This record gives sequence, structure tokens and C-alpha cells, in this order.
Amino acid sequence: MSVTTIVLVTATFAFALLGLFFLAVHIGFRAPRIAEKGNPGDFGLKYRQVNIPAASGVNLFAWQINASATTGVPAIIILHGWGANSEIMLPLAQPFHSAGMNVLLVDARNHGRSGHDGYSSMPKFAEDVGHAADWLRAQPETHNSKIALLGHSVGAAAVLLAASRRSDVDAVISISSFAHPEWLMRRQLQRAYLPNSLITLVLRYVEKVIGHRFDDIAPMNTLCEVKCPVLLVHGTEDKTIPVSDFRAIESNCEGRKYKVLLIPGAGHGSIDKVEDHSDDLIRFLKYAGF
Repeated sequence: MSVTTIVLVTATFAFALLGLFFLAVHIGFRAPRIAEKGNPGDFGLKYRQVNIPAASGVNLFAWQINASATTGVPAIIILHGWGANSEIMLPLAQPFHSAGMNVLLVDARNHGRSGHDGYSSMPKFAEDVGHAADWLRAQPETHNSKIALLGHSVGAAAVLLAASRRSDVDAVISISSFAHPEWLMRRQLQRAYLPNSLITLVLRYVEKVIGHRFDDIAPMNTLCEVKCPVLLVHGTEDKTIPVSDFRAIESNCEGRKYKVLLIPGAGHGSIDKVEDHSDDLIRFLKYAGF
């Protein structure tokens, strides 16, 4: 075998391994899809199912739960986290509806019953909640209404990013957000005992795929650009995103104060415990002028 052949075979093998590595990265960060089995009717709520146009010709699945009043009613858009769906967030719909608000629960792309659109990412979540806000603004009953955004986990980071880019968001409730995507991913990759050099390679590759530098979309940074009132909510027993992330977000924007709510005993997915504090969420919205 000639030297040239050996070089070609070695290069081909190396590129194949590299391709398999990046394929593994895509597979490892693919969001699981869980379709809803229940609906707001299970909670005694009257609703209608709607399809909201999003990017790439994809439609977002959503439930619209309107208050009894027809016009001038404030609205809240509720966005789930990674691998979740609107059904998981339904316990939070009831208290907002009871407080006289219109509620819109949205499935992000590649989640629940929404359309498929390549890979999932936090910036795509933010785009989707933005499309939901645009759709609400086009509805006669919410055309001139105040609109709040509520997100959980990746959805929490997404509503902060969306609000940092818009002037028509009147309040944000961020529940269990991570502080910085690089911190979150490093924690996850370190559990696989990968060397730091390989972790750094994965992080830079993910930045390239999603088309955003992590620093530019990190909640601890985007929060500083949000002009409306913000409530940061976190559970003291969150093992997925530690309270230290909550503290980093809270303290990063020098000279600016945000409302905070630490929920004792709540883990990362403790939507039920957040529901137990729904009075605090509604009190915050009243403070925000809702």
C-alpha cells in the first residue's frame, strides 16, 4: 500500500469518526416529543385549539382559553420546557383564567403537537413565543391588551430572550431558568466524563449550529435588556438547574431590581408547587399593571 493510499484511508477514517461524533451530538441533544393526552377541558376550562403560523411554514399547536369578557382583557402566553408540552403547564392556566385573564398555551416546534422543524434550540423557543405574541396581537379581543410571557426551564430562558427583543411585552415570569447555556451544557457533558477539550469542541459546534453565541442569549445577560417587570421563580430543591444559577441571573444586571420568588421544597419540574404560589404570580402581574 502506497503512502498516498495510507494517507487517504487515514483521512477518510478520521472524517468518518468526526462525522459520527457530530451526529452523536445532534442525537444527544434531540428533544423527546411527548404529545398531549389531556386538554383544558379536564380542568373545567372552555378552550379552542388553534394553529399559529411560525417559521419555515410550520404551525404551532396551541390552546386558547379566553376570559368571559370580550375585549381589553390582559393575556398571558405560557411556554413549556425542553421535551415537555402544554399539557404539563395546564395547572398554571386555571389561576390566571380565574383572575380574569386570557391564556394561551403553546407547544414549541418539535414538541407536543407542533410541527417539525429540524433541530430544537432555546432561540427557536424564543422565536415561537414571539410568533404566539404576534398572533395574539392580531386577535380582536387582545389587539390592545397587555401581554405577559411565562416560561419554564428552557421556556423560561426563551421568554427572557424574546422579551429582550420586543417592546410590546408587559411582564415576564421566568420559572427555573438556567443562567448561561454554556454552564448548563458543561454540567450535562461532565456527567459523561468527557475531557474538557472535547466539551469545548461540542460547545463551539452547538453555537455554530444554532447561529448564536451563548453569551448573547444567556438569560443572565438578556435579562438586562428586558424593559418590563420580571419575576424570577426557582425551587430550592432544583437538582437540574441549581439555585446558584438563579442567584447569578438575579445579581448580574447592575443597578436593576427584579421581583424574585424562591419556592421551598420545589424541584425542577414541580409545576404543582408553583401552582401553590399562584397568588404570588398574580400579585406580581397586578404590580406590573395587569
